[in-house]
Amino acid sequence: MAIYAYTSCSFSYLNRARVMAQSLRRVHPEWKLWLVMTDKEPPGFQFDLSGAGYDGMLTAEELFGKNAESWLFKHDIVEACTAVKGRALRYLLSRKDCSKVIYFDPDIAVFNPLSEVEDALERYSIVLTPHLLEPEPRENLAAIRDNEIASLLYGTFNLGFLAVSNDNEANRFADWWQARLDDLCYDEPSTGVFVDQSWCNLIPCFFDNVKVLRHPGYNVASWNLSHRFLSFDENGLALVNGLPLRFFHFTKLGSVGDVMTERYARDNTEVYELWWWYKQAVESNTLLGIPPGWWQYGQFDNGDRVPKNARELYRKRLDLEVAFPRPFRTGPGSFHSWLKDNTDLLSGGGSFHGFHPA
Repeated sequence: MAIYAYTSCSFSYLNRARVMAQSLRRVHPEWKLWLVMTDKEPPGFQFDLSGAGYDGMLTAEELFGKNAESWLFKHDIVEACTAVKGRALRYLLSRKDCSKVIYFDPDIAVFNPLSEVEDALERYSIVLTPHLLEPEPRENLAAIRDNEIASLLYGTFNLGFLAVSNDNEANRFADWWQARLDDLCYDEPSTGVFVDQSWCNLIPCFFDNVKVLRHPGYNVASWNLSHRFLSFDENGLALVNGLPLRFFHFTKLGSVGDVMTERYARDNTEVYELWWWYKQAVESNTLLGIPPGWWQYGQFDNGDRVPKNARELYRKRLDLEVAFPRPFRTGPGSFHSWLKDNTDLLSGGGSFHGFHPA
């Protein structure tokens, strides 16, 4: 029996997914690693799955069949790449040799064996990691807003990581999670929904045998650096609050991530060293032939960008989904043509001149 691990991304995040795979292979070479690719190759680019470090791959077309195109059109890139996680989990649990499944976001790097997770899955059906392990001081209102209130808005648990054992309770969870992500995996915090993550606030309420892993070395990220101190021992072992760093979540690579890291890492120089290593690793794993920001489903078939509000309209009106089952197509009788004739969504403020692949 095998432990399966998987991640989900578009080709624009393949560099991160390659780093994640390399880091996981170093500490758990015995695990089977799968990639869920919610995208299509850019023109002229040929994807090498084994070269990326993965044993198998699933696509949205394979997971959703003939309904894939209309389903994808309802989602932006973040929504789509998180929504496929439910069906992918259900698929991996159905494999005859699968004993456990662990999900990692592509922007995670693993540094030491995940022994606590392996041990927990011998006793528990579901393992979650919360965003926070310690409350912020009452006088630090900025940290309360950034971290505690953000957790209230976006989810108690960080779904960049999820681990399940292939037992009855985990399969019951997988059925429920797939249904919610198929139908309601949207970035709508004002309605109480933030992609796949807010749904998982309900896991301890709906399911038994759930383990909340309160180990400071798991899911270390900008949102919890105010209470987690990174150091290296004399042998170079990465430690967090004196315990081994299991994995770091390098969310928001770029200026936003830098600002949040500086705000909460403060003078913990080892955090900046780790970020420097990660940026170098991502750069070295960036392949030629993938345009920056590429996502096949971010555009109509003529190259015009699909506006977010056009997606929202399509998913809220069943009559449009029935009338236009191939919504990415353009030309007479298409949804694109209907939008031009019936709305101003395609020309709002002159912003509809999106990405055109070279």
